[in-house]
Amino acid sequence: MNPDPQPAPRRVITAAEIAALPPASVFVLPAGARLTALAQEEAAKRGIVLQAGAHPDSAAAQRGIAIAADHGGFALKEALKPFLVELGYDPVDLGTHSAESVDYPDFALAAAGAVAQGRCVAGIVIDGAGIGSCMAANKVPGVRASLCYDLATARNAREHNHANLLTLGAGLISPDLARQIVRTWLQTPWGGDRHARRVAKITAIEQRFTRTDAGR
Repeated sequence: MNPDPQPAPRRVITAAEIAALPPASVFVLPAGARLTALAQEEAAKRGIVLQAGAHPDSAAAQRGIAIAADHGGFALKEALKPFLVELGYDPVDLGTHSAESVDYPDFALAAAGAVAQGRCVAGIVIDGAGIGSCMAANKVPGVRASLCYDLATARNAREHNHANLLTLGAGLISPDLARQIVRTWLQTPWGGDRHARRVAKITAIEQRFTRTDAGR
Protein backbone atom coordinates (compact mmCIF):
# COMPACT_ATOMS: atom_id res chain seq x y z
CA MET A 1 0.00 0.00 0.00
CA ASN A 2 1.47 3.33 -1.04
CA PRO A 3 1.83 5.96 1.68
CA ASP A 4 -0.31 9.07 1.42
CA PRO A 5 1.44 11.78 -0.60
CA GLN A 6 3.03 14.48 1.51
CA PRO A 7 2.06 18.10 0.86
CA ALA A 8 4.60 20.07 -1.13
CA PRO A 9 6.72 22.39 1.04
CA ARG A 10 5.91 26.09 0.83
CA ARG A 11 8.23 27.99 -1.45
CA VAL A 12 10.29 30.66 0.30
CA ILE A 13 11.01 33.84 -1.67
CA THR A 14 14.37 35.27 -0.63
CA ALA A 15 15.93 38.71 -0.93
CA ALA A 16 18.36 37.37 -3.55
CA GLU A 17 15.47 36.33 -5.78
CA ILE A 18 13.86 39.78 -5.47
CA ALA A 19 17.21 41.53 -6.09
CA ALA A 20 17.47 39.76 -9.45
CA LEU A 21 14.23 41.32 -10.71
CA PRO A 22 14.11 44.54 -12.77
CA PRO A 23 13.41 47.66 -10.69
CA ALA A 24 9.78 48.85 -10.58
CA SER A 25 8.54 45.51 -11.90
CA VAL A 26 5.60 43.38 -10.72
CA PHE A 27 6.34 40.05 -9.03
CA VAL A 28 3.47 37.58 -8.77
CA LEU A 29 3.85 35.49 -5.63
CA PRO A 30 3.23 31.78 -6.23
CA ALA A 31 0.23 30.40 -4.36
CA GLY A 32 1.21 29.50 -0.80
CA ALA A 33 4.67 31.07 -1.04
CA ARG A 34 6.27 32.80 1.95
CA LEU A 35 8.23 36.02 1.62
CA THR A 36 11.12 36.62 4.01
CA ALA A 37 11.39 39.94 5.84
CA LEU A 38 14.59 40.76 3.91
CA ALA A 39 12.80 40.00 0.64
CA GLN A 40 10.03 42.44 1.59
CA GLU A 41 12.60 45.13 2.32
CA GLU A 42 14.40 44.45 -0.96
CA ALA A 43 11.13 44.76 -2.89
CA ALA A 44 10.36 48.10 -1.26
CA LYS A 45 13.88 49.38 -1.94
CA ARG A 46 13.74 48.42 -5.64
CA GLY A 47 10.15 49.60 -6.18
CA ILE A 48 8.89 46.09 -6.94
CA VAL A 49 5.17 45.47 -6.56
CA LEU A 50 4.32 42.17 -4.84
CA GLN A 51 1.09 40.69 -6.13
CA ALA A 52 -0.65 37.61 -4.75
CA GLY A 53 -0.98 34.91 -7.40
CA ALA A 54 -4.08 32.87 -8.10
CA HIS A 55 -4.17 29.15 -7.43
CA PRO A 56 -3.47 27.47 -10.81
CA ASP A 57 -6.25 24.92 -10.37
CA SER A 58 -8.99 27.45 -9.63
CA ALA A 59 -11.08 28.42 -12.65
CA ALA A 60 -12.74 31.15 -10.59
CA ALA A 61 -9.35 32.65 -9.78
CA GLN A 62 -8.46 33.00 -13.47
CA ARG A 63 -11.45 35.18 -14.43
CA GLY A 64 -13.30 35.45 -11.14
CA ILE A 65 -14.52 38.79 -9.87
CA ALA A 66 -15.57 38.79 -6.24
CA ILE A 67 -18.72 40.88 -5.96
CA ALA A 68 -20.42 41.76 -2.72
CA ALA A 69 -22.80 44.37 -1.33
CA ASP A 70 -24.77 45.39 1.69
CA HIS A 71 -28.52 46.02 1.52
CA GLY A 72 -27.96 49.44 -0.05
CA GLY A 73 -25.95 47.93 -2.90
CA PHE A 74 -27.90 44.69 -3.34
CA ALA A 75 -29.94 45.79 -6.38
CA LEU A 76 -26.89 47.18 -8.18
CA LYS A 77 -24.91 44.02 -7.41
CA GLU A 78 -27.62 41.94 -9.05
CA ALA A 79 -27.62 44.24 -12.09
CA LEU A 80 -23.84 44.05 -12.47
CA LYS A 81 -23.50 40.26 -12.33
CA PRO A 82 -24.81 39.60 -15.88
CA PHE A 83 -22.78 42.56 -17.13
CA LEU A 84 -19.61 40.96 -15.78
CA VAL A 85 -20.49 37.79 -17.66
CA GLU A 86 -20.88 39.86 -20.85
CA LEU A 87 -17.37 41.19 -20.28
CA GLY A 88 -16.03 37.66 -20.05
CA TYR A 89 -15.66 37.39 -16.28
CA ASP A 90 -17.05 34.95 -13.74
CA PRO A 91 -18.84 36.86 -10.96
CA VAL A 92 -18.37 35.23 -7.56
CA ASP A 93 -21.33 36.44 -5.49
CA LEU A 94 -20.38 36.78 -1.82
CA GLY A 95 -23.67 38.33 -0.66
CA THR A 96 -25.77 39.88 0.58
CA HIS A 97 -28.66 38.02 -1.04
CA SER A 98 -31.57 40.29 -0.16
CA ALA A 99 -32.40 43.90 0.66
CA GLU A 100 -32.63 43.11 4.38
CA SER A 101 -30.39 45.36 6.49
CA VAL A 102 -26.85 44.04 7.02
CA ASP A 103 -23.42 45.46 7.94
CA TYR A 104 -21.19 46.50 5.04
CA PRO A 105 -17.82 45.59 6.68
CA ASP A 106 -18.75 41.91 6.60
CA PHE A 107 -19.18 41.93 2.84
CA ALA A 108 -16.19 44.17 2.17
CA LEU A 109 -14.10 41.66 4.11
CA ALA A 110 -15.49 38.73 2.13
CA ALA A 111 -14.58 40.27 -1.22
CA ALA A 112 -11.24 41.66 -0.05
CA GLY A 113 -10.28 38.28 1.37
CA ALA A 114 -11.03 36.56 -1.93
CA VAL A 115 -8.74 39.01 -3.73
CA ALA A 116 -5.95 38.94 -1.15
CA GLN A 117 -5.91 35.12 -1.11
CA GLY A 118 -5.76 34.93 -4.92
CA ARG A 119 -9.16 33.26 -5.27
CA CYS A 120 -10.35 36.08 -7.55
CA VAL A 121 -8.44 38.42 -9.82
CA ALA A 122 -10.31 41.50 -8.58
CA GLY A 123 -13.26 42.53 -6.47
CA ILE A 124 -16.25 44.86 -6.50
CA VAL A 125 -18.05 45.96 -3.33
CA ILE A 126 -21.17 48.12 -3.31
CA ASP A 127 -22.86 50.00 -0.51
CA GLY A 128 -24.81 53.24 -0.34
CA ALA A 129 -21.86 55.60 -0.75
CA GLY A 130 -18.91 53.25 -1.32
CA ILE A 131 -16.83 54.94 1.36
CA GLY A 132 -17.19 52.56 4.29
CA SER A 133 -16.63 49.48 2.15
CA CYS A 134 -13.48 51.04 0.72
CA MET A 135 -12.15 51.72 4.22
CA ALA A 136 -12.94 48.18 5.39
CA ALA A 137 -11.46 46.49 2.32
CA ASN A 138 -8.22 48.46 2.64
CA LYS A 139 -7.65 46.96 6.07
CA VAL A 140 -6.93 43.61 4.39
CA PRO A 141 -3.22 43.23 3.52
CA GLY A 142 -2.65 43.00 -0.21
CA VAL A 143 -5.82 44.86 -1.13
CA ARG A 144 -5.79 48.26 -2.80
CA ALA A 145 -9.44 49.33 -2.84
CA SER A 146 -10.56 52.36 -4.80
CA LEU A 147 -13.84 54.26 -4.57
CA CYS A 148 -14.67 55.38 -8.11
CA TYR A 149 -17.52 57.63 -9.17
CA ASP A 150 -16.68 58.41 -12.81
CA LEU A 151 -14.54 57.12 -15.68
CA ALA A 152 -11.56 59.33 -14.83
CA THR A 153 -11.26 57.95 -11.29
CA ALA A 154 -11.70 54.40 -12.63
CA ARG A 155 -8.78 54.82 -15.05
CA ASN A 156 -6.60 56.56 -12.48
CA ALA A 157 -7.22 53.95 -9.78
CA ARG A 158 -5.97 51.19 -12.05
CA GLU A 159 -3.19 52.87 -14.02
CA HIS A 160 -1.70 54.99 -11.24
CA ASN A 161 -2.58 53.05 -8.09
CA HIS A 162 -2.84 49.41 -9.25
CA ALA A 163 -6.25 49.02 -7.59
CA ASN A 164 -7.46 45.44 -7.28
CA LEU A 165 -10.82 46.14 -5.67
CA LEU A 166 -13.46 48.65 -6.77
CA THR A 167 -16.09 50.12 -4.47
CA LEU A 168 -19.23 51.84 -5.71
CA GLY A 169 -21.89 53.97 -4.06
CA ALA A 170 -25.25 52.75 -5.29
CA GLY A 171 -26.98 55.79 -3.87
CA LEU A 172 -24.75 58.21 -5.77
CA ILE A 173 -24.47 56.81 -9.31
CA SER A 174 -26.89 55.32 -11.83
CA PRO A 175 -26.73 51.67 -12.91
CA ASP A 176 -25.65 52.80 -16.39
CA LEU A 177 -22.75 54.84 -15.02
CA ALA A 178 -21.83 51.95 -12.73
CA ARG A 179 -21.53 49.66 -15.74
CA GLN A 180 -19.32 52.18 -17.54
CA ILE A 181 -17.11 52.52 -14.47
CA VAL A 182 -16.79 48.75 -14.09
CA ARG A 183 -15.91 48.29 -17.77
CA THR A 184 -13.30 51.07 -17.68
CA TRP A 185 -11.82 49.90 -14.38
CA LEU A 186 -11.44 46.30 -15.52
CA GLN A 187 -10.07 47.18 -18.95
CA THR A 188 -7.44 49.67 -17.72
CA PRO A 189 -4.07 47.97 -17.19
CA TRP A 190 -1.73 48.75 -14.32
CA GLY A 191 0.86 51.35 -15.19
CA GLY A 192 4.58 50.69 -14.90
CA ASP A 193 7.66 52.77 -14.17
CA ARG A 194 6.87 55.62 -11.76
CA HIS A 195 3.42 54.23 -10.94
CA ALA A 196 4.82 50.82 -9.98
CA ARG A 197 7.52 52.49 -7.88
CA ARG A 198 4.93 54.47 -5.93
CA VAL A 199 2.65 51.49 -5.43
CA ALA A 200 5.64 49.58 -4.08
CA LYS A 201 5.98 52.27 -1.44
CA ILE A 202 2.33 51.76 -0.49
CA THR A 203 3.08 48.05 -0.14
CA ALA A 204 6.12 48.82 1.99
CA ILE A 205 4.00 50.89 4.38
CA GLU A 206 1.50 48.05 4.67
CA GLN A 207 4.24 45.49 5.30
CA ARG A 208 5.83 47.71 7.94
CA PHE A 209 2.67 47.75 10.02
CA THR A 210 1.54 44.16 9.44
CA ARG A 211 4.85 42.36 9.90
CA THR A 212 4.81 39.95 12.82
CA ASP A 213 7.61 39.59 15.35
CA ALA A 214 8.47 36.22 13.75
CA GLY A 215 9.02 37.91 10.42
CA ARG A 216 11.38 40.61 11.67
